[in-house]
Amino acid sequence: MIRLSSMKEQKKAEEAAGNQPKSKVSAAQLRIAKDINDLDMPPTCQTAFENRDDLLNFKLQICPDQGYYQGGRFIFRFKVPQIYPHEPPKVKCETQVYHPNIDLDGNVCLNILREDWKPVLNINSVIYGLQFLFLEPNPDDPLNKEAADVLKRDKRQYEQNVYRSMRGGYIGNTHFRSCLK
Repeated sequence: MIRLSSMKEQKKAEEAAGNQPKSKVSAAQLRIAKDINDLDMPPTCQTAFENRDDLLNFKLQICPDQGYYQGGRFIFRFKVPQIYPHEPPKVKCETQVYHPNIDLDGNVCLNILREDWKPVLNINSVIYGLQFLFLEPNPDDPLNKEAADVLKRDKRQYEQNVYRSMRGGYIGNTHFRSCLK
C-alpha cells in the first residue's frame, strides 16, 4: 500500500540528511497517492502499476460478476494529468468491447470524466462509474450508436451481440477478440 505520509517522511529525511530530493512531488502526485491509498474497490476490480514510481499512469481491470458483461475481463488505462484533481483522469478502454458508452477506439462516455468532473471526485468515483457502465449501459448518451440502437430496440439481440463479441466473434464487420476470463 502506498502511503502519502511515507512520501512526506522520505522527503523530510532526504532534506535532513542534506541530500537534494530526487524530484519535486507535484500536487497531482500527492493527491493520486492519497486516492490510491484510500481506494475501496469492489472485488470485481483490480489496479496494476507498470512502474511503481509512476502513480499517474496505471491500469484497471474490471471483471463484472453480473449483467450483460458477466464473465468478461476489461482493461482500462488511466493517465492522470499534472493538474489533477482540477481536471479528470484520461481513461481509455484497452479491451475492444461492444458497448453503447465505449467506442471501438476505447473512448469512454462517462459524465464524471467530462462535464460533471469536480475536484472533490477521486479515482474511486471513476472506478465505480466504470463498473456501473457494465451493470447499466446507457443508450441515451452513446459513443457507439449502433450498440445503443440495438439496446433500445431489442434487449435480447443486444445480449446476444455482447456475448458473441466477448467470445471473440463478429458484430457486423467488426471482429472482437475474446475477453472472457
